[in-house]
Amino acid sequence: MNKPEHTQPEKIDLRSMDVAEEKRGELKRSLGQAFPDIFAEGSIDFDQLKRALGEWVDPGKERFGLNWPGKAECMKIIQQPSPATLRPEREKSANFDEAENVFVEGDNLEVLKLLQKAYFGKVKLIYIDPPYNTGNEFIYPDNFTETLETYLAYTGQVDDERKRFSTNTDQSGRYHSRWMNMMFPRLYLARNLLRDDGAIFISIDDNEVHNLRALMDQIFGEENFVATIIWQKVYAPKNSAKFFSDDHDYILVYARNSDQWKPELLERTPEQDALYKNPDKDQRGPWMSDNLTARNFYGEGSYEVTGPSGKKFTPGKGRYWPVSQSKFNDLNADGRIWWGVSGDSMPRYKRYLSEVSAGRVPQTLWKYEEVGHTQDAKRELNKYVPYEETENTLNSVKPVNLIRRMIKIATKSDGDIVLDFFAGSGTTGQAVIEQSLDDGIRRRFIMVQLPEELPKPEANFKTISDFARARVKNVIAASQSDLLKKDSHGRGFRSFALDSSNFRSWDGGVSTSSDLESQLQLHVDHLRDAGEPEDVLYELLLKSGFPLATKVVKIDLNGAEVFSIEEGALLICLSKEITPELIDALAEANPLQVICLDEGFKGNDQLKTNAVQTFKARAQAEESEIVFKTV
Repeated sequence: MNKPEHTQPEKIDLRSMDVAEEKRGELKRSLGQAFPDIFAEGSIDFDQLKRALGEWVDPGKERFGLNWPGKAECMKIIQQPSPATLRPEREKSANFDEAENVFVEGDNLEVLKLLQKAYFGKVKLIYIDPPYNTGNEFIYPDNFTETLETYLAYTGQVDDERKRFSTNTDQSGRYHSRWMNMMFPRLYLARNLLRDDGAIFISIDDNEVHNLRALMDQIFGEENFVATIIWQKVYAPKNSAKFFSDDHDYILVYARNSDQWKPELLERTPEQDALYKNPDKDQRGPWMSDNLTARNFYGEGSYEVTGPSGKKFTPGKGRYWPVSQSKFNDLNADGRIWWGVSGDSMPRYKRYLSEVSAGRVPQTLWKYEEVGHTQDAKRELNKYVPYEETENTLNSVKPVNLIRRMIKIATKSDGDIVLDFFAGSGTTGQAVIEQSLDDGIRRRFIMVQLPEELPKPEANFKTISDFARARVKNVIAASQSDLLKKDSHGRGFRSFALDSSNFRSWDGGVSTSSDLESQLQLHVDHLRDAGEPEDVLYELLLKSGFPLATKVVKIDLNGAEVFSIEEGALLICLSKEITPELIDALAEANPLQVICLDEGFKGNDQLKTNAVQTFKARAQAEESEIVFKTV
């Protein structure tokens, strides 16, 4: 039986990715071959899966796991697609058209949903410095079920009365639960964005490190836990401490897939190289001696050896030579055994500097001498953000070298994306720019920050996101000559703001004939009056799965302005007067996909049908395919 021929264009889904549907598809792809009988009519038969595994779990039995009040509601929030958009802000950007870095101002939960289609599985490194839940820094939306509306009210975009987000004080009920409810959906969505060889680094302190570890085990899987890093954040003890001076923070590290992720080696230090000497003037160069016995039993590792002085040696009680006697003799003949200056010392293995790895394995103790401390962080902020009020000093800011070390460990290739969705004053942006200039690897950042108001108003800055943009602009200005030589696309960023969709949504709950007539009109013309062409363009790009840094070129086709994406692979026409001649011109350009406004057809279904046929004929002539969509 032949499939019916499509005579109308496809419709674009203006919602963010349906995370639950994506997970069902992933589950089916993973288990479909082994358990085809558990999938029926688009749903999953979990009872059948239990039977197939020979198991039965009594719902009344207690099971080990992490639970807290509000967890079920978190899953509803995750699965609720976002109808919002990210509106470009050229005036707040730097080198918008050429930039490949992205800054987004908005509630990070909503923004993470909007990033799912375009960045699913594309981010190499996520670093976040979330609120530490100390009782006075934890700001989050009150109403988790209406995140966009809550955000718009918070930023004063829906009424005259600006509404503050709540602060989670330690006197409030469910103190830890509220923090978990804030973190869970954000981390869940963030995991989707990581590449299989990607990793996430999270700064945290003692207040929530235990809960965060349990939360990450559940979202990422405890098999993907990599390390808990201890960062020495201060250089002097606090004598005012009630019990102990709080000298460190933690950084939790999880891989998206520990089988595919491995850390990059750090550069060797002069102190490490200084340990290698050459007292015997060995032609192979400097070396250091290493223990030549081990505790692990080795069947051929119990024998006696004789040194140059005639003195005899055995491994000692409970220890063994790690090589056979034949191999030992070969090493000795090759000059790789050190018997001491007088030739009468316990033999040791000579490890040559020329043969060791070019780098060093990262360790879990990061001292302030290597990666900076909190005072360094404040000095760096002061250098690039000329704020006036001392009350606006951000106490939670991190030093640039701390984040640069994470970048060195977790990224290695041009185009690697670094995401920070608790961006604060923009330290991650500075770290990406400086590290990329230092080692020549062209990384890109995406930063997301809530426009949280500063403690005290200033003439040039109103919010923390203003700090972040100013910081990155000034870092770019200070590095302009190097950026022009090494990384022209890194000398800027595109700024976006979370906002309502440019399109009116269809309401299926209409009840009167006048309501129905109004909704039917929206079906033809559902573009909001305030929607600027570029605003509409980037909403369509994002919701069609194109990154926010995608290169866009304006071209003229039959007198109409058309946006050309990916060198003409996608053409977006926002004209409100679509003609047969314009359709012919779009087809002649031979794109892979064309998107037009419904409004441009003026309700003329015949013109749409003719457009479908025109694109089909052109594709057949070129032995290709042109996907035609309307919105």
